[in-house]
Amino acid sequence: MSAEHQHPVAFVLGGGGLLGASEVGMLRALLEAGVVPDLICGTSVGAINGAIVAAAPDLDAVERLTGLWEQLARSDVFGGSLLRRSATLLRTRTHLHPPEPLRNLVTEHLGDARIENLAVPFQCVAANIERATEHWFTNGPLVEAVLASSAVPGLMAPVRIGDEHFLDGGLVASIPVDRAVALGARTIYVLHVGRIEARLRPPRFPWEVGLIAFEIARRHRFASAMANLPTGVDVHVLSTGGEPVGFSDVRQLRYRNFAAVPRRIADAYAATVDQLQDRELP
Repeated sequence: MSAEHQHPVAFVLGGGGLLGASEVGMLRALLEAGVVPDLICGTSVGAINGAIVAAAPDLDAVERLTGLWEQLARSDVFGGSLLRRSATLLRTRTHLHPPEPLRNLVTEHLGDARIENLAVPFQCVAANIERATEHWFTNGPLVEAVLASSAVPGLMAPVRIGDEHFLDGGLVASIPVDRAVALGARTIYVLHVGRIEARLRPPRFPWEVGLIAFEIARRHRFASAMANLPTGVDVHVLSTGGEPVGFSDVRQLRYRNFAAVPRRIADAYAATVDQLQDRELP
């Protein structure tokens, strides 16, 4: 796509599971301030959040998104007893949760929408297993694309589309700033989940070795994109407003605990409002 100046303002929404609730607060603050995107790029939970706003970039969309998170907390998407999850793993040998609950929830909110018909141009990314590369969904059924981008390895099954299979987009582009730049964005707002706010350190325990290796893999592309921004591109990294989530923080592994969701939304909203009022953001 020839993109220069086609999408001057972009929202880039990163992945991060339950921590993605922070992005809801950021979206509310931006839209209240009249900052409306010309382009939205999303990864994993950021694809879910971004898709709803791309369908209608207004405060009603944020209300619907807040409702989705409330439903997620009450639903059985990641529910079930240990016995039930173990049974699913034994049956499938690859994942803990069946895909139907998440599919039903996403479909309830997105319906049969197609990417190319959204009010705001939208793209989301997933990892293509067969090709071992990133795949950007730019058209076609929105629900399928969002589910592919959100298929967390080990938790959810790979999503099959045609003859290929897809896993979580965070494996290949956790915070896809470079995609927004390539599509012509000149002002980019980065909505993330808080991991990049915590400085990494060498591992001290055996179980931290894998975590820090994964965190480096998650962050390196974002760091490279930020270090090589073209002239004339302004990137504003929003704050979650809360305590940074360290790479060794076990809270990020508690993907079924929704207790902190309201606080994360409120903290990120307040932090973004402060940034706007302090004129740090245009």
